[in-house]
Amino acid sequence: MNLREWALSQGIHPQTAFKWYRAGTLPVPARKVGQLILVRDLESQLSVPKSAVIYARVSSADQKPDLDRQVARVLTWATEHGYSIDRVVTEVGSAFGGHRRKFLSLLKDPKVSTILVEHRDRFCRFGAEYIEAALEAQSRKLVVVDPAEVDDDLVRDVTELLTSLCARLYGRRLAVNKAQRAIGAVCS
Repeated sequence: MNLREWALSQGIHPQTAFKWYRAGTLPVPARKVGQLILVRDLESQLSVPKSAVIYARVSSADQKPDLDRQVARVLTWATEHGYSIDRVVTEVGSAFGGHRRKFLSLLKDPKVSTILVEHRDRFCRFGAEYIEAALEAQSRKLVVVDPAEVDDDLVRDVTELLTSLCARLYGRRLAVNKAQRAIGAVCS
């Protein structure tokens, strides 16, 4: 739970709890994750918490404000399900290439036992099953917070693939229109 919620549940003013945190005299363990200060109270310490890393990604710099919203949604879900978040990793980059340095470092790091993402397409457009199987073979896992996105939608995948290929041929502006025309020609 965050510091404010903990303080109110203990009958302490949130500003007092924040002063204690800054001074290092807070009576419970706490750590900063992004802009939040997360507190583990004594009851939750008795059960062994799951450790995890939140991974959030957007495709372009125009979508950067969505990174904070992704992190907030995943963080809320993780705390409700008892995960202890070690760190938050955010990245701007396309899911089609293998050039996402931060995500690759998460996959290579054996200390990361669980990677939490909001939607399946945030970590991989194609071949997600292979990544999940490789992580599972190392006793690690990838958790998709929004399970509705896990269902394979072949039309969506083909559209994304065509858009990516059209972007390489014609540029980003024409890519969506060219891909829609190609899908329309195939479906009619």
